[in-house]
Amino acid sequence: MTRPIKPDAKPARPWFSSGPTAKRPGWSADGLPTDLLGRGIRAPEVVARFAEGLALTSEVLEVPEDWALVYVPGSDTGAVEAALWNLLGARPVQVMAFENFGKVWATDARDHLNLQPEILDATWGRFPDVSRVDPAADLVFPWNGTTSGVRAPGGDWISTDREGLVICDATSAAFAMALPWDRLDVVTFSFQKALGGEAGLGMAALSPRAIERLDQFVPPRPVPKVLRLRNDTGFDRALATGSMINTFSVMTLEDWIDALVWAKAEGGLGALIARTEANAAALDEWVARTDWVDWLAEDPATRSTTSVCLKIIHPRVAAMDDEARRDLVTRMKALLEDEGAAFDIEGHRNAPAGLRIWCGCTVDVEDVRALTPWLDWAFAVAMAE
Repeated sequence: MTRPIKPDAKPARPWFSSGPTAKRPGWSADGLPTDLLGRGIRAPEVVARFAEGLALTSEVLEVPEDWALVYVPGSDTGAVEAALWNLLGARPVQVMAFENFGKVWATDARDHLNLQPEILDATWGRFPDVSRVDPAADLVFPWNGTTSGVRAPGGDWISTDREGLVICDATSAAFAMALPWDRLDVVTFSFQKALGGEAGLGMAALSPRAIERLDQFVPPRPVPKVLRLRNDTGFDRALATGSMINTFSVMTLEDWIDALVWAKAEGGLGALIARTEANAAALDEWVARTDWVDWLAEDPATRSTTSVCLKIIHPRVAAMDDEARRDLVTRMKALLEDEGAAFDIEGHRNAPAGLRIWCGCTVDVEDVRALTPWLDWAFAVAMAE
């Protein structure tokens, strides 16, 4: 059998991982300031630099002025865990579990915080039934399922006069999708997703209602120091001024600030969302004309524009067992990486076997268009072997 012909052109930047994601166009380590490396984490100049990072983040993300931003160790996972450990227990809890991380938050609330959460689940490719959401309960949910390619269908289903808090894991949505701040109370994200920062640090944006909960509610559990958002009197407001819970990487922060400066120069949040949507649209055009692949998200209204997850629908593949489908994806990944045409395009290990392609704002649309012929090539080669 004749081996399929390789495409002529490759993506200039073949990085399509869903975390850490591609660095911004034109990024270079040489452009990062190093004058604060080796300084004490409590030095006034270092604290001021961390405060500048908070201010830039708030500006670019368009966080409401009466909210507070804090850094949390452990990336987005640490930020979500900090919210769960410090805030939950005052009211009944609901958790949306429609992809891997929502399932993790549900397990943590049930097994580690000893709560009795109502779990609003859905099969892979679907968003939960929003009619089940109780405005009197605290709600935990991912805005965008990084592992399933499913995102929230807007925020109109969240009550504006709710009694409970809404804790939103927005790590693959922030800087790429519009967030309804009036319907959310905690918004978490990491450096390593939409703006291509380095891993290890997360952020939590806290609404006045979330801060009020921190001031008035004492968690009925010991909270580990690295997750502690409270002091003896309530919310530790020093955290919103550039003070750190523990020692954070100054170089990681400088890289984050570099990404934010680029984001401002591009035109701010609207421009970042437009870049993301253009990338997703370019991939959608290919999916629409390709008979062996389809979206994992069934409803177009819930299809992610960042962590785009695809399923292989070719009849021969559909007849395979899960292990064989995973072997096929692994072979496609190896073929693409050997050619330097694409890196890290496999789905999450706990998701159905398939492809996952990051289309966030730090990816260039020309690279998405250049990627698609290589996906066809890798599939044809893997199927022919």
